[in-house]
Amino acid sequence: MPPADPPGGAGTAAEAPAHGGVRAVLAALGANLTIAATKFAAFVITGSASMLAESVHSLADSGNQLLLLVGRRRSRRAETEEHQFGFGPERYLYGFIVAVVLFTVGALFSVYEGVHRITHPETVESPAVAFAVLGIAMVLESFSLRTALAQSRQARGQRGLGHFIRHAKAPELPTVLLEDLAALTGLTVALAGVALSAITHQGEWDGAGSLAIGGLLGVVAVILAIEMKSLLIGESASEQIERAIVTALEDGPELQRVIHLRTVHLGPEALLVAAKVAIRGEETGLSIASGIDAAERRVRAAVPIAKMIYLEPDMYRAAQADVTDPAVRAVLRDPGE
Repeated sequence: MPPADPPGGAGTAAEAPAHGGVRAVLAALGANLTIAATKFAAFVITGSASMLAESVHSLADSGNQLLLLVGRRRSRRAETEEHQFGFGPERYLYGFIVAVVLFTVGALFSVYEGVHRITHPETVESPAVAFAVLGIAMVLESFSLRTALAQSRQARGQRGLGHFIRHAKAPELPTVLLEDLAALTGLTVALAGVALSAITHQGEWDGAGSLAIGGLLGVVAVILAIEMKSLLIGESASEQIERAIVTALEDGPELQRVIHLRTVHLGPEALLVAAKVAIRGEETGLSIASGIDAAERRVRAAVPIAKMIYLEPDMYRAAQADVTDPAVRAVLRDPGE
């Protein structure tokens, strides 16, 4: 996930992860538990493979929301001697586990059930029950999606959903958004599969619906896995936030300039900042130390999520600047870009 560029300055970008989507996760959890129960009851009555696939989908989503809440809670543990930078990345780990669960429990099971029903078709009993349950599920999923959209709007501003999912640093909201969008699409597919089976009296359509749901869940799982992997490896701050850090460091008489800058997210709400800064040759050790302290205070005021800041004083040598180094480009970047 490359860095986000939410509107409103560095403060907005820094504070956006604090929302974390807890409300959206809880809304999705409540909706999915109810939906899973009604879908499974409909499967028992109708014998529909699409309904069974959707039941497993909702059950997997419920487990995924619990995993996101567990990951969020565990990430807030205090640092230890063994984990001196804290446990912030644990939120990303649980987000990756969600992708694995969605693929194995949701996608693979739905594909298996779809293939089985196509090769061994069965008539859908009481399709009216399936239609009623699918209608109820659509209403509940729409409520969950509406909550997630409202929460994401605070962080993404005028940006589109795709941009937000691709660039967000907190895993909860993008996960819930993808799951809710997949759920509504899957419900539509299930509705079409059951309807075609009832109209044509061919059970293969129901199996095809389950197969399509499995493919959809697989795509969502792969997208989630790619995004969570990027966050687990370690992503830098957004260009906007890095520009704010450089401005804060250079906005004082203590430092001549920033030579290079590296940042990495230790979690959605914690950023590590490492920079080499140029000082004047006549500076004393005491003045260098006090100047660095003042620069760090400015950075923390401008970017509150900059929890750990390491500044290395050095002499600036323009001839040695390597513009191909991403850390150097982060400093030389045009603010207007």
